[in-house]
Order: sequence, then C-alpha cells, then structure tokens
Amino acid sequence: MPDDVAARAAAEEESAFSHPPVDPDATAAYGDHPDQVIDFYAPRTPEPAIPGVLAPLIVILHGGAWRAPYDRRHMTPFADFLTHRGFAVANVEYRRGGRETEGGADAGAGVQGGQVAGEPGGPVAGRWPETFDDVAAAVDALPALVREILPQADARRMVVTGHSAGGHLALWVAARHLLPTDAPWYTARPAPLRGVVALAPIADFAVAEKLDVCGGAVRQLLGDEEEFATRQPYADPALLLPTGIATTLVQGRTDIDVPQAVAESYADAAAKAGEVVGLTLLEDVGHFPLIDPAADACAVVAEEIAQLAW
Repeated sequence: MPDDVAARAAAEEESAFSHPPVDPDATAAYGDHPDQVIDFYAPRTPEPAIPGVLAPLIVILHGGAWRAPYDRRHMTPFADFLTHRGFAVANVEYRRGGRETEGGADAGAGVQGGQVAGEPGGPVAGRWPETFDDVAAAVDALPALVREILPQADARRMVVTGHSAGGHLALWVAARHLLPTDAPWYTARPAPLRGVVALAPIADFAVAEKLDVCGGAVRQLLGDEEEFATRQPYADPALLLPTGIATTLVQGRTDIDVPQAVAESYADAAAKAGEVVGLTLLEDVGHFPLIDPAADACAVVAEEIAQLAW
C-alpha cells in the first residue's frame, strides 16, 4: 500500500475518533446481558422538519468488525449529528467477539482500542449466534421502547443505518424475511422499515473473505470452512435478495478497510435478483469520513437518510 494512501486513511480515522462521546438522553435494555442496550437521542431541532409530524427514527448499528474493542460509543458523535438534522436516533449495542484464548474467544471488554485485529490473542470477530440474536431482538423491541422513552419519534418512519460491520447488520435486518425458515431470526413479513442506508458495508461475504477484509473478520464471524458454508445462507446479505425494502449503499472510492468492490458486488447481486439498490460512490473518501461529523461525506450520508426517512 502506498505510504500516502495509508497516511490519508490514518488521518481520516483519527479525525472520526477525535470527537468526544455524546451522552444519550436515555438508555434502555432489551435483554439481560450488559451489551443488550439501546441509547436514545431526541431530535435537537426546535421544530419538526414537517410541522405536526413526528421525527423519523434512525437506528444506528455500529461497526468495528464485530469485535469487542469497538462499541457504540464511537458512533455517538454521528448520532448527535443526526439529531441536529431533525432525526430521533436509537444507537444499538450488541454482543461482539472477545479475545482469542487457547480455549476459544471470551467476551472481551466493550471499549475502543485493544490489540491489532488478526494478531494471536487479539479480538475475534463476532459471536455466533449471539451477535445476530441481539440485533434481531433489539430491532424487534424498538417500537415499544420508542413509544415509552422517545415520544418525539415515529417508529413507523424507521431507517436503519450502519457502518462497516454495522452496515452488514443493517442489510441483514432488512432481509430477515428471506432467511431460511429454520433460522431463529426469521420473520414471516419484511421488517417495517422505510429503508436502509448501509455505509461502507461488509455486504458480500464471499468477496470480503477473498479480499481479507478487516483481517479475516468474516471467517472469524462464521467459523471454519464447514461452519462457513453452513452459516453463510443465514448471515450473508448478498444471498438474501431481493428484500423489497429501499436500500442505499454509500461508499468511499478510496476505502482501504472495506474496498469498493464489496459494495459493488452486493449491488450487482441485487440487480440480478431484480432489485435496484442505490450506490453512492464518493470521490477521495475513505472508510471513516462517512461517520465523521467534521467531514463533508457525513452530510451526504444524512441526506441519503433523509430521502428515505421522509
């Protein structure tokens, strides 16, 4: 990788993580595990974007390669950014992979930092099936929680957005009605969403595995070769199409963490399934500006969300 490309990516990541965390207005549990919580943010604008209409609810699923060192806190500046655009926000936490040990992976601590992904003893990607259990349970719990905790929000105007591994989860949420019927997360009907905006998503597991995205995160999430083949139909958004739910992908062309080819492959798979998926490609943008309130790319993301939410 050229030095200038790596330096630019590092600067973008530093900028995205430089903002202080923003505390939520309320936090609610959707289960008994400490990671089964959702932070709620009320819209900050004094008047609704449309008079007499409740604010759309934007559901955020954070990234971090499904690894424990990256939790929802790094998405709180992005959540706050959206509230100033007139949205209500639900920032979802879920169980992620812990640290590799001789006996497997433990739970790990939900803080930023940690060892480099892929190093022996470092954090592994995801927990099967807990990561999926949690995201499904959180989304199912949201309408009731919103009515109780965030009356300014309209859960009927729900858009799910996610970054990187969270982008994968956002696409997966929209496809639960296409899962094999023996899946515990299967729903008979499509999720009641206005749409999905997936940001640099790990959207096609076959391509992501081939490109070794995030240090083999997909392989860690699904398991060894036999487990990978068995679990892929239950987890890979590129195999769960067409969803029938409006979907937009936003991708930086210079992203070296989740390359453009991953999003393009998903969009191609959707087209072959008879579904049009929006793909917004941003010039001179890498992985992290999409969630960085200081970056122009973040405003583009907010506009894509607004187009579906309203």
